[in-house]
Amino acid sequence: MTRTEKDYILGTHDDEIARLGLQHRVWRPFTSDAWQRAGFASGQTILDIGCGPGYASLDLAEIVGPTGAVLAFDRSRRFLDALEHAAKARGIVNIRAQEVDLELSPLPDAHADGAWCRWVFAFMKDPRGLLSRVLGALRPGGSIVIHEYFDYSTWRTSPRSAAIEEFVRVVMETWRRSGGEPDIGLDLPAWLEASGCEVRSLKPIVHVVPPGHPIWEWPKAFVEVNLTRLTDLGHLTSERAEAIRVSFRECERSPHTRMITPAVLEIIAVRR
Repeated sequence: MTRTEKDYILGTHDDEIARLGLQHRVWRPFTSDAWQRAGFASGQTILDIGCGPGYASLDLAEIVGPTGAVLAFDRSRRFLDALEHAAKARGIVNIRAQEVDLELSPLPDAHADGAWCRWVFAFMKDPRGLLSRVLGALRPGGSIVIHEYFDYSTWRTSPRSAAIEEFVRVVMETWRRSGGEPDIGLDLPAWLEASGCEVRSLKPIVHVVPPGHPIWEWPKAFVEVNLTRLTDLGHLTSERAEAIRVSFRECERSPHTRMITPAVLEIIAVRR
C-alpha cells in the first residue's frame, strides 16, 4: 500500500469502498436535488473533487450525457481503479479519472460548468487552498455544490448512549489530530464570499431516524468499519471498541431509539 493510501483516515480497503457505496445510495436523493438546483445539465463539464470510488461520478456522467464530461479527481489509485472498472462495466465513456493529490497539486484549467465536493475539505490540511484551486478550475458563472459537516457532534442517539458519544468524540479527536476539521462547513460560506462567489443556498441537513430506516444504515456502516480501524491505529483498545459495538447493537434492537445524524451543510454557490 502506498503512502497516500495509508494517509486516508478511513482507508481505501474493500470494506470502505462498500461503505462509500452504501453512503452514496443513502445520500443520492439529496445530491441529485442539489445538482438540479445548481443547474447541472446535459453537455456540461463537471468536476468531481475527491471522487473516491466514483459513485457520484457515475451519476454525474448520466446527467451531463455523451456531449458532456466528468473530470474525477482523487489521490487514491485504488479508488480510481474502482471507478474506471465500474464505468467500463456500464459502458460510460465520458468520465476522465485523474490521480491528483488535492492537498498539493494544481487542478487543470478546465473552465468547467460545475463542481461537486462531499466530505473532502474536512480532511484537508489546507482546505482554503483547495477551495481556491477548485474555483480557479470553474468558468465565471460556474456552480459549486458542497456537502460538509458543520456540527459533527449532533451525531448521537435518543435516548442518549454514552458509548456512541464516546465513539463520536474519538472520531473527532483523531480527525483533528490528522490535520482535518470535521466542522469545516462553518468556514466555507465566508471563504466562498471572500473569493468573490455568490452563495445562493445554505441548507442544513440532519436526520432523525429509527432502527431499520434506510438512513440508519449509513452511520451503522461507519461504526462497523471504523471501530476496527480505530483499534488498528491504536486510538481505541479492543475492549472499548467491543463495548461500543455492543452498545450500538443494543440501541439498534430497541424500537424506542432514534439516531440523530451529524449535521451537514449543503452549499450552492456561483463563481462570479
